[in-house]
Amino acid sequence: MILHTLLDYDTLRVIWWVLLGVLLIGFAVMDGFDLGTGMLLPFLGKNDVERRVIINAVGPTWEGNQVWLILGGGAIFAAWPQLYAVSFSGFYLAMFVILIGLILRPVAFKYRSKNESRAWRNGWDWALFAGGFIPTLICGVALGNVLQGVPFRLTPELFIHYDGSFFGLLNPFAILTGLVSVAMLTMHGAAWLGIKTEGAVAQRARTVGSIAAILTAVLFVLAGVVLWKFVDGYAITSAVNTTGPSNPLFKTAAHMPGAWMANYSKYPWTMAAPVLGIVGCIIAAVLMRARKEGWAMIFSGLGIAGIILTVGASMFPVILPSTVDPRFSLTVWDSSSSHMTLFIMLVCTVIFLPIILAYTTWVYRVLWGKVDEKQIREGSGHAY
Repeated sequence: MILHTLLDYDTLRVIWWVLLGVLLIGFAVMDGFDLGTGMLLPFLGKNDVERRVIINAVGPTWEGNQVWLILGGGAIFAAWPQLYAVSFSGFYLAMFVILIGLILRPVAFKYRSKNESRAWRNGWDWALFAGGFIPTLICGVALGNVLQGVPFRLTPELFIHYDGSFFGLLNPFAILTGLVSVAMLTMHGAAWLGIKTEGAVAQRARTVGSIAAILTAVLFVLAGVVLWKFVDGYAITSAVNTTGPSNPLFKTAAHMPGAWMANYSKYPWTMAAPVLGIVGCIIAAVLMRARKEGWAMIFSGLGIAGIILTVGASMFPVILPSTVDPRFSLTVWDSSSSHMTLFIMLVCTVIFLPIILAYTTWVYRVLWGKVDEKQIREGSGHAY
């Protein structure tokens, strides 16, 4: 209880905002290369053996990597219940489409090699492509809509009403951020295949990955310029009570041109995030060309982290803005769970997150090594 007293409510709110970012980065980096590999499968594998090499490069670990998605959803539910309520109800159809894509993956992994028919296997290969492309694109589109604001409102009793539609999410800026997401995870999947495969597959992965890395940097810069010039941000215009109750209606806020760029002037060190996103992708492209696969994977991950951190740095302290009335927007200071809930969840995270990281490290160490065509042809050392 002494520690609970030392950790002020406002401190815990910031800690959980940071942890949410960490979990989103963990999902994008760890499950991202699985999704990227799925998107690359029909294009990098020129025959059945090569496609099985690609599948087995992620086959042993893809299920475990989805733990980060579960952790992210659980963190939103426990720490930011109003954010969970708006996003999982307002984006219900988008979430359902993502779920369909994620369901396709395990079915395709399990059933692809059950029949030797070329049409059968080709169909499941495209299912794996869809299982990677759909969640990647929709997550990027969702992020673009978050930056523009979401059409939701709150009643005096804090009941949430979402006034938007699924097709309303498919606007030009959101599609641009969706393309950033697709290029980003294509880069990451190619970097992973450079580590796990050899020969023609690895060479194609390096070529495609380096192009995707440069494209990611270009699209990321383009999205930043569009955000700066054409998308109004949100800013709190009343006094901020960082330890007050979680009630968004206790503040006033407004749309402001260029508001998403204000933190970079106020806190110059936050410029490290977009710089990391751009430089990480460019260095990853160079390293892939130079056949430095391990370092390429590291800088690909750093590029992803920089892109996600840029969104957080731009929006803080806003978490989810409302286009209906800026006053309804959810912020770090007025949409969290209680002080005690955040503290208990932090204790659980401090205990269990290191265990997850240790177990994940052990699994990758045990399963380390390249997948080659000889293993596939001999029917040994592969699961799919």
